[in-house]
Amino acid sequence: MRNLDWCYRVLELELGASLEEVNQAYKDLAFVWHPDRIPNDNTRLRQKAHEKLKALNQARDQLRSSRADTRPQPQARPQSAQPHSHQPPPRPYYPPPPPPRPQPPDLSGTDLQGANLKEKDLAGRNLSRANLSEANLSDAFLHQINLSGANLWRANLFRANLFQANLSNANLREANLLGADLSGANLSGADLSGARVGFPDRLMVKLTGANLRGTIMPDGRIHD
Repeated sequence: MRNLDWCYRVLELELGASLEEVNQAYKDLAFVWHPDRIPNDNTRLRQKAHEKLKALNQARDQLRSSRADTRPQPQARPQSAQPHSHQPPPRPYYPPPPPPRPQPPDLSGTDLQGANLKEKDLAGRNLSRANLSEANLSDAFLHQINLSGANLWRANLFRANLFQANLSNANLREANLLGADLSGANLSGADLSGARVGFPDRLMVKLTGANLRGTIMPDGRIHD
């Protein structure tokens, strides 16, 4: 049986988080790591997603079970020699609220030129106006990342997960976007001139629901 510390770490929660926080954390992480979101040809990442989802299920179920085991049981009222005496009901125990989660550092404007960030988890981070030119971000998890105005010239974003990322006015010239998931991403005003997005007869980038208003496409035309 996994210990509770492990369960909280898997769900990215502090010790003593409420059941409501446990359920919400599970929903958020299960959505992010669902294997159906991983391309079929990426067997390594799909296997990792299956293992992650299995661990999330185990952690959630164990925390739910531990809360049920520690729920206060109704106590029998003590017999009293005096027929009209009453004992006050036991006061319920409420665990103290967990401490606030530490906020990740603000990386806006950071110089990460040529950095190796392969398979890194930067979800939700603020890297607006950061210099990521020629950086390796292949297979990186960049869900809801803020890259507005960032320099991603010739960056390697092969199979990167950029779901709902903010790439407005970003420089993506000559970037490798093959296999990247840009579903729901904001690409308004971004420059994709010369970016690798597929082959003449096949697009290899997911752009479902992406905002392409004013985007300079790989062939140089401006999307209206």
